Amino acid sequence: MTGSSLSVPELAQVIRRLETKSRLHRVPVGRRTSLEELVGGVLEETEHGRILVVRRRFDREYRHGAHPLARAGEIAPGPLAVLARSTVPVDCRRLVYLDTETTGLAGGTGTYAFLVGVGLFDGDAFVVSQYFMRDLDEEPALLAALEAVFANSDGLVTYNGAGFDLPLLETRFVLGRRPWPGDRFHLDLLVPARRVWSARLADCRLGTLEEQVLRFRREGDLPGALIPSVYFEYLRRKHPGELPRVFDHNRHDILSLAALTGWVAEGLERAPEPDLHPEELVGLGRLWEAFDLDRGLACYRMALAEGLASPGRERVLLRLARREKEAARWDEARALWEAAMQSEYGFDPRPWEEVAKLFEHRRRDLDAARAVVENGLARARAHRAAERVLGGLEHRLDRLTRRLARLASST
Repeated sequence: MTGSSLSVPELAQVIRRLETKSRLHRVPVGRRTSLEELVGGVLEETEHGRILVVRRRFDREYRHGAHPLARAGEIAPGPLAVLARSTVPVDCRRLVYLDTETTGLAGGTGTYAFLVGVGLFDGDAFVVSQYFMRDLDEEPALLAALEAVFANSDGLVTYNGAGFDLPLLETRFVLGRRPWPGDRFHLDLLVPARRVWSARLADCRLGTLEEQVLRFRREGDLPGALIPSVYFEYLRRKHPGELPRVFDHNRHDILSLAALTGWVAEGLERAPEPDLHPEELVGLGRLWEAFDLDRGLACYRMALAEGLASPGRERVLLRLARREKEAARWDEARALWEAAMQSEYGFDPRPWEEVAKLFEHRRRDLDAARAVVENGLARARAHRAAERVLGGLEHRLDRLTRRLARLASST
């Protein structure tokens, strides 16, 4: 989904800019050139009338940027379950890659999905079909077409679909008195994408991942914020205007979604392998951890071996130490905590506190525990840690000092 809500004055300004840009930069077309001709679409019949459909086929060798679409059609059940956090058995070749273009981001009954793109594997090809409402009264035909697509699939793949696309479509289906397949398998790739790339990239927008991961750069892409106004202008003038660029934008979203899904699934199958970026190994480890703990921990260790930088390094050390603590492997946990203590990237009191507790409660060595807290407090002050952190360490130091004094007076 792309687009945003615009006020009436903002919408008027955007329309004027688009009209000016169209006159100056767009290749002239004849007045009788239809939208169907420009986008290469056909009118297809449904039980509720005709709907404009644009289809493009991409063979299995097609690469979107640096990554082949075919990988999305070869996902093993294990990685697919990890990605979706679901054990529902599905065939990856029967998944629908879905993206919508809408009249705004407000949601609710006043927001329409005027263009819905779906990608499906068909034999050795990946087919992108785009269903477009030439007017709002064609929504029943759009919903009928989508219902048939959903009925012949095993589930849906979206990017932030759980937060927008699917709730919006569900609303439109309910208002249209059509059954919504709410119990279907759904993979929202935004969730695993954040696991894998949030620490490495500035953000996890689909456009960012296209450029940084897929190595794909859109040429002449229409900004998503302008898409609703382009559709409103089409409804007003019934002239194609910038709509072909909207179709291109939507198609690229679907191709990127499929290529990224294949990338993450393949990464899960390969991990841990040293040719992955350390931060990506950490993200894949976080995905594996809930399903296969040993494999997740192996990803973390490989990331450290490959030179994982701070602050990710310290987070991974603490994550591994927590697992060693849970397994009562105290020497291994202590080694990891002490490695985390060496960080020059800010100050984290947790490893200092854990080692102090280890000496106090398991080794019964209060002198060693106090020395750890004193060193930690000095490090915290040097890093100008928050008062809350300083206060916690000072309280622990005071308590240990009093315990040592009581022991000394009793001997």
